[in-house]
Amino acid sequence: MITGPLRQPFHGEWVETNYPDLNNENFLSEVKMEGIDKEVLKDIGSHEIDEKKMPFTAHLAELRMRLIWICLSLGICFAVVYPNSERLLIFLQRPLGQKLIMISPTESFMVYLKLSFFGALILSVPMILYQLWAFVAPGLYPSEKRLALPFVIFTTLCFALGAVFAYELALPIGLKFLLKFGGDLVTPMISVANYVSFVGMLLLAFGFVFEFPVLIVLFVKLGLVTSAFLRKNRKYVILGIFIIAAVLTPGPDVFSQFLMALPLWLLYEISLVIAVFFERSKRKDEL
Repeated sequence: MITGPLRQPFHGEWVETNYPDLNNENFLSEVKMEGIDKEVLKDIGSHEIDEKKMPFTAHLAELRMRLIWICLSLGICFAVVYPNSERLLIFLQRPLGQKLIMISPTESFMVYLKLSFFGALILSVPMILYQLWAFVAPGLYPSEKRLALPFVIFTTLCFALGAVFAYELALPIGLKFLLKFGGDLVTPMISVANYVSFVGMLLLAFGFVFEFPVLIVLFVKLGLVTSAFLRKNRKYVILGIFIIAAVLTPGPDVFSQFLMALPLWLLYEISLVIAVFFERSKRKDEL
């Protein structure tokens, strides 16, 4: 017997209903009409949903613990990357095809620290994503909590794909365009600090924006948005994509912004197709 309200995301809105008996056929038919997920019914039937509200101090304590784990991960990865900073610099320098210069006595030291931090941040992405998920997990249904492992795996893969895309395609094309923009009037002499900051921000930006499809599919899976809603608001999403690309790309040029915005637009369209597939599968399961 359920005594409290049943909350379930339905077409982007939270629906609250009061039903007395999970074994009642009339109840099940009404639930089906409301569009409530069967997995949620199983969770409620087995009393797996924790309806206790955490106090604000408990949320702060949970957030503190998650941040500590993230900082520990960054520290360990930093210690692993720092001895290999020189190799990492050689690797990042390849797309440029020319030597870098140092314009201050402390620049090389600071560059190695910056390289180690960027490397540690990239290596810590799986841990960061898992800790973010673990922080919001107490507010999810048990059926939704099972998405944790796929979420971490696919977001990590998408981040790696974005970083590889930036290094292999966007960075060489962007550097070739930018360095030849001044013609014969300007001789490029790039400082190592500026180059490392440019490349590091580019790799991180492409890595994070390539996680966009996973987030869309996750929102559809949780019932927060629908494919129809995404199609209806496509023009606003495309505008937002170009704005995000303009903000995240380290260079002020339009060319590098297009290199980020166009793949992101393509990924959005792919996400729509995947979202439709998930919705059709869900309808089949409910029949």
